[in-house]
Amino acid sequence: MGEHQQYMRRAFDLALQHLGNVRHNPIVGAVIVHEGRIIGEGAHEQFGSAHAEVNALKSIKEEDMRLLPESTIYVTLEPCHHYGNTPPCVDAILKHKIPKVYVSCVDPNPKVYMKSIQKMRLKGLEVHTGFEEEHGKELIKRYLTFNEKQRPFVILKYAQSKDQFIGKEGEQVWLTNDISKKLVHKWRSKESAILIGKNTAATDNPALTTRDWTGNNPVRIVLDSQLGLSPTLQLFDGSVPTIVLHHANNTRSEQVNVSYKQLTAARFEIGEILEVLYQEKLKSVIIEGGADILHQFITANLWDEARVFTSSKLLSTGIPAPQLPIKPMMRQEIDSDLLEIYRNYPDQ
Repeated sequence: MGEHQQYMRRAFDLALQHLGNVRHNPIVGAVIVHEGRIIGEGAHEQFGSAHAEVNALKSIKEEDMRLLPESTIYVTLEPCHHYGNTPPCVDAILKHKIPKVYVSCVDPNPKVYMKSIQKMRLKGLEVHTGFEEEHGKELIKRYLTFNEKQRPFVILKYAQSKDQFIGKEGEQVWLTNDISKKLVHKWRSKESAILIGKNTAATDNPALTTRDWTGNNPVRIVLDSQLGLSPTLQLFDGSVPTIVLHHANNTRSEQVNVSYKQLTAARFEIGEILEVLYQEKLKSVIIEGGADILHQFITANLWDEARVFTSSKLLSTGIPAPQLPIKPMMRQEIDSDLLEIYRNYPDQ
């Protein structure tokens, strides 16, 4: 690995530490180097707070600030060009006269796309783009999908028995082991939302939180066409923002942290569901069931990743597990479970 790769990979690592904390913003890391020595580094840590480039500049020791006009900055994403919750990061780079910039990915947001790069080049900076780009795109796959496809990044997650049943009708069935359960809670902490249907909500009464992992809880989305679910379910305990999508003409009184959105189609359509999530600025969603909902996402080909656990348990009969049309790109044993990861997006 060359030195430029080494520094950009460090920027990737810094960014990944804050996945799940920046809401609809991208995760970004930045590293500032002078003659082979890292003098500053930072990441975008929380939504509404300083961006990676600014945090990297803040981390520099006072005696090293004079080195900036002879330094190089490595950034995982094109520096922002517009005023939002924070000033433009491109202006901070120009202010400190950093002469060399390595950028992994250009920003697909029309407010930024190539504008910062052009501005830096016009000011005489040496700017390299597309550096470690494949890795950079993987890092911001949620943000890219949200901006380029105008929908959230969709992750299918389910468990199946060894004989490929996802569960039994009207009966709660737990298939995976405790280690897999904890891993799922870790995944939840990294995503914007989590979605289930009425039957899963009524049968399992899930909390859909990260109680077995330290991290943010995703927004809970439940499909309840005629608003038939009991308000005493854990989903409606007010502890986490929850959105109920429905078709009912009647309405329910708003509960604490629970909102209701009536859809226009006669039945749930995947495209309309994703449009609602997009309007809510939820850049990723885990689809946790049930089988019919998972099947609809697969049939519509509106999914990006699938994470499938196969248990060592046998059910003999029950609800058949969904079948994915592609082969897994990764397999991993998690104690008694087998985890398979599928990717449904280009170049992977």
